[in-house]
Parts: sequence; C-alpha cells; structure tokens
Amino acid sequence: MRRNTLKIIKIHVSYILFGVGLGILWNGATSVRDYLQGKPLEEPGMLALWAAILSIVIKEILYQYTAFVGRRVDSKAVVANAWHHRSDAFSSIGTALGIGGAILLGPQWHVLAPLAAVVVSFFIMKVAYKLVVPCTEELMEKSLPEEVEQEIERTLTSVPGVSEPHNLRTRKIGNRSAVDVHVRMDGSVTVAKSHESTKLLEERIRIILGADAFINIHVEPCR
Repeated sequence: MRRNTLKIIKIHVSYILFGVGLGILWNGATSVRDYLQGKPLEEPGMLALWAAILSIVIKEILYQYTAFVGRRVDSKAVVANAWHHRSDAFSSIGTALGIGGAILLGPQWHVLAPLAAVVVSFFIMKVAYKLVVPCTEELMEKSLPEEVEQEIERTLTSVPGVSEPHNLRTRKIGNRSAVDVHVRMDGSVTVAKSHESTKLLEERIRIILGADAFINIHVEPCR
C-alpha cells in the first residue's frame, strides 16, 4: 500500500511538471507569435539576467539536496519532488540564455528569450513523461516483456520431467517481478520429486528475474 501511495504521488508530480512545461510553451509561443506579427517585445534588463542566474544556482542546489535525501531514505516521492527544482533550473537556464542574447545582440534579438523558453518546455515535458510512464505501468501491473515471458517458458521446459507450461501470467510489483504458471509432470512421481523439480524451476527463473521475484508454480499431472 505504501509503495502504491508513493507511485501515485510521483504521478501527480509528473502531471504538475508537464503542466509547467505546457505553460512555459504557451507563453513562449505567444511571445514569438507577437514578435512575428511585428509587436515589440519588452527589453530585458541586467537585473533580470542576474536574477535568472541566481535562480539556476539556488534551484540546482535544492535539486541536489532533495534528490540526495530521497535516495538516502529510499523515497521515490522525494526524488520525484526534487525534479520541481530541476525543472525550475531548466527554465531559468533558458531565460538566462534568452536575456543574455537579447542584451548582447540588441533589440532585434529580444525574441531569443521566448524561443529559449519554448525549447526548455520540451525538456521539462520529457522529464515528466519519463517519470510518469514507469509508475503508471507498475500500478496497472503491466505484464513483463514478451521476450522475457518466452525465456521463462523455455526455462520451464529445461528441467527433465516438466512439460506443457500454460496459464503463464507475469506482472511487475514495484521493482520486483511476479510469475504465476501451471506445468505438467508425471502423475506417478513422488511429492518429494515434484517439489524438487519446482524448486529447481524457481532457482532458474530467479536467474532471469532476480532473487526477489515472486514465483508461484502449479503442478498438474500429465494428460
């Protein structure tokens, strides 16, 4: 439950980041449109440039500190929240480049500020996308990739006496994988032999999925 709550928080943070990116894109694109229509853009000043540079430094420090704390306490929600500061730093970089270019190159280059903002907005939305997709897939318990499932099926038939793997179901549970599958064995073998075979199967599957994988193997007699 706690793990799912953290993922939901991370998804919300991603949506907020995406909204920030859209807002920056809209404002930048609107200013570029006004410039193309012949409307004069405001002249940026040195104070705005220094403010943007200071914002970059402060937001990057906040990002590094928040991300460090998140990794230390193993909280993905805190790490995700750190990207608020990183996205602000990205925005400030674009602003600083645009303002600096406008100041150095003259009034005809005032459009550099909104152009830089448009570029930065796509970086922010890309970050949001990379944050939200893995969490959404885990909450929906998406199946493992097809090639992994095929490798699991090959592994199931690699143990002598085990055949006809069927009803294979796989999913992601947080950072761990889960497998539920039915196999067939000779109905005349002892319970001890059947148990030995399933333990061997579990060990081989864990080589593929990791030692902390959830594995449930149902044994049925051969038809």
